Amino acid sequence: MLAAERRDHLLGLLAREGKIVAKDVAAALGISEDSVRRDLRDLAAEGLCQRVYGGALPVSPAVVDYAARQSVASDGKRKVASAAAALVRPGNTLILDGGTTALAVAHALPQALACTVITHSPTIAAALLDHPQAELFLLGGRIFKHSAVACGAAAVEAAQNISADLCLLGVTGVHPEAGLTTADAEEAAMKRALAARAADTYILASSEKIGTASRFRVLPWEKVSGLITDADPHNAVVEQLKALGLEVLPAD
Repeated sequence: MLAAERRDHLLGLLAREGKIVAKDVAAALGISEDSVRRDLRDLAAEGLCQRVYGGALPVSPAVVDYAARQSVASDGKRKVASAAAALVRPGNTLILDGGTTALAVAHALPQALACTVITHSPTIAAALLDHPQAELFLLGGRIFKHSAVACGAAAVEAAQNISADLCLLGVTGVHPEAGLTTADAEEAAMKRALAARAADTYILASSEKIGTASRFRVLPWEKVSGLITDADPHNAVVEQLKALGLEVLPAD
């Protein structure tokens, strides 16, 4: 099989099965695992897959820049945001992550809601300026422009001095095996710091993120209270997540 044919085969397998196991592909094609790994390295370099131990997973489309992400699955994000906003009760203290889905949550919060919102995103804080009953706390640090959020040691230290009823956290990938992932190591560390300060943490994940993975793990499944997604409840990945004991809140 020519290299171009192997490439098409791997991409087709990734689309059908949601993952590639290098040793299985090598056995099926009668080639070495090293050949499969080289093919996967080439595909990963083009942004077509996310390499993991033993193979590859679909790459998340949510790793593009902030401006471009605002047009990705905008309807799904609005649905997720609406379901997430319904979890916030009067008097609650909410930690709201950055990113485009979290921004949709900010817009979905009732203007008259009396609550406290803690965020490391200046974009989120600005979106809530016209909510007269919402008290705002903005955590500072180095701004990671890809997601318009503060990250780094100063931001993590600031997060360690807060506490909240609820944390609404965004990720770029949700996969039963790879877990909850994002594309930047410092952003992953900041998300962990935020989640650690809330009684409950729910993950915001529109359907295009389900079954995909990015480079850095954010949290293990046992550290989150649930997942909010507009993905089909009968989606194979969603069913696997439920089998892990995860609460999945539908957004429709």
